Amino acid sequence: MTMFHSRRCLWALLLLLFALQQASAQADTISPRHHALNTRWLQPGLRQYLVYFQFPDKPKMLSFSLWMREVSKSQLRHQPVIEVKQSWYNADSNHYRSFYSINSEKDFSPLYHAETAATGKKAYDWSATGIRGADSVAGNKAAGYTLDFNSPNYNWHLDIETFEMLPLAAGKTFYILFYDAGLDPPAYVKYTVTGSETLATLDNRQVDCWILHTGGTTPQGWPYEQSFWISKSGHELLKEADSYNGLFRYKIKLPGLTPNLPEIVRQVAAKKQ
Repeated sequence: MTMFHSRRCLWALLLLLFALQQASAQADTISPRHHALNTRWLQPGLRQYLVYFQFPDKPKMLSFSLWMREVSKSQLRHQPVIEVKQSWYNADSNHYRSFYSINSEKDFSPLYHAETAATGKKAYDWSATGIRGADSVAGNKAAGYTLDFNSPNYNWHLDIETFEMLPLAAGKTFYILFYDAGLDPPAYVKYTVTGSETLATLDNRQVDCWILHTGGTTPQGWPYEQSFWISKSGHELLKEADSYNGLFRYKIKLPGLTPNLPEIVRQVAAKKQ
């Protein structure tokens, strides 16, 4: 081999190693044990999302829901925590669901999660080493449930809040260790920043957003795609577009002027008492 060929091969090897190093540097493993979330970016307050579906066999009909997610900060056993309360409203009251989650303010690691639906309530005590049905909750349908963890993880029911705390940037890839309480064991889910887009909001205000994307196959074998638009300056998830098994679903964040209807109803009922 000539000196020229040796140098060319060495140069090609160095370029390959550099490319591999750059690709590796762009991927972050997100978990309480690895790269933690930036909880300072998660702002307290009420978020309301219009959620609408279109079914492939009913092109002239849309199904609507209102999802309310309230983030607040408090204390639990003298430690700062973040509480997230969710209410999912639908035209059919049988489909109503509510969730209450408590997470460490330090790194957003889960401490407690409860779900209430027409079928009853499931509540869990959550830690870095495992999850258990909460003994303190009467009528808990998850009583006796237990699952040990190999590594601390994040609550998949709080994916929107999780995405708002990611260090998003062009070309970044994240592997987030998520767990959906009571279901399959925790698993890493790949999310990639595929680009950016400017969204027009109220008064035609232009908001520059990162687009975070994931996709794959459901346990039922259906292909799915999800994209999330998150503002670069405010770390707000403003839009989500999903597709799976021919179904399309969208989430649009409603403006702050949107009335908190359940609270208004409660206030009116309290005045009548």
